[in-house]
Amino acid sequence: MTQAVILAGGKGTRLASRLNGKPKPLVDVDGVPLLQRQLEALVGQGVDDVVLLVNHAADQIEAFVAGLDLPLRLTLIDDGFPRGTAGATLACLDRLQERFVVVYGDTLFDLDVRHMLERHEACGADATLLLHPNDHPADSDLVEVDGRDWIRSFHSYPHADGALLRNLVNAAFYVIERSALEPWVERMETGDFAKDLFPAMLGEGARLKGHISFEYIKDIGTPARLDKAERHLRSGLVARARRTCPQRAVFLDRDGTINASRGHISSHRDLELLPHAADAVRRLNEAEYRVVLITNQPVLARGEVDEAGLARIHAKLESGLGARGAYLDAIYYCPHHPDSGFPGEVPELKRACDCRKPAPGMVEAAAAALNIDLSRSWMVGDSTCDIAMASAAGLRSVLVSTGEGGRDGKYEARATHEAPSIVEAVDFILAASGSAENRSDHTR
Repeated sequence: MTQAVILAGGKGTRLASRLNGKPKPLVDVDGVPLLQRQLEALVGQGVDDVVLLVNHAADQIEAFVAGLDLPLRLTLIDDGFPRGTAGATLACLDRLQERFVVVYGDTLFDLDVRHMLERHEACGADATLLLHPNDHPADSDLVEVDGRDWIRSFHSYPHADGALLRNLVNAAFYVIERSALEPWVERMETGDFAKDLFPAMLGEGARLKGHISFEYIKDIGTPARLDKAERHLRSGLVARARRTCPQRAVFLDRDGTINASRGHISSHRDLELLPHAADAVRRLNEAEYRVVLITNQPVLARGEVDEAGLARIHAKLESGLGARGAYLDAIYYCPHHPDSGFPGEVPELKRACDCRKPAPGMVEAAAAALNIDLSRSWMVGDSTCDIAMASAAGLRSVLVSTGEGGRDGKYEARATHEAPSIVEAVDFILAASGSAENRSDHTR
């Protein structure tokens, strides 16, 4: 059996005007109570055992679920008083399975839960947290991961001025091993998963994994958020964001395309976004393109920067984009370089590979991970290397005049279109796809 725990005890004070005396889990979402949408989504992903942790208006929730006809076992547990998300789960841990999914009672989601469970089991994590970028990272709780998506730290809002943090937000959907929580039952009577329990677990050596996804999940805990979620349902955005639905993407080169070209950047201090680049990326987000950074970074092979330094560079990039309401869905970089002879070089990275542009390896990896339809996707770059890679991967391409502007002359490759900068490149892509006049309300 696959079990989920739904944290359904909240009062929904901020949603009072929409509840008409009902508890928050029963708020109407485009004609269907939220709890019903959650249960149906879980059943569709193979969940057949649900534990509802209730508190406020528990009698109403019990009466509602009694009238549902769904192929699952439902258990209601009233935890007696508000304990917080982690405290409520720990209080009933002896009634939970060895592995379970945690769902917050105020989220609308359409997720490939089976896929998340498979990845969790394969990596041997104590807990796996769904993470995603959003358009307002500066006022969000952010999660820091390493190059293999193992969580290294949590950064609660507010953030220090000038903090360089990757745009990865805890989406409040987890897969957890019961054994990882057992030591905490007597230690945390009340507390929150994100702010209390997970940071404490990490501090004591727990293996927490980030599951980064573009799939739809949204907190509908205020009238404005509820209205937005309903628009997303009606427009079809929720369904189009499914992992099983082929996605269209715009792949972006880094240096010379979205940030100023300053040779081989080895410090975050040297990274500067080009004018209006963030606005252009935001327009792609709004048009439901997955935006994927594709960059060769031989500075790693040459020993000019290490992985931590590159992470700081990309954190600054994401912070700059986020300040303008834009985000990247993924970052792929090639650390290799085929030529030796550089002082301080890293021998294991000095080799030929299939990921260094113009080879299409990074595009192919992204396409597999994000289910990207390459025939509906684009590459925007400033060099013939970018355009040659686009041709090899079956992408349409736009060559921009910033950076190298195609003057490198390394490869015989012709772009689909040429543009002065990423701004005009995005104008062309959106016009060509018919999206310029039909943008969705896609803010997260």
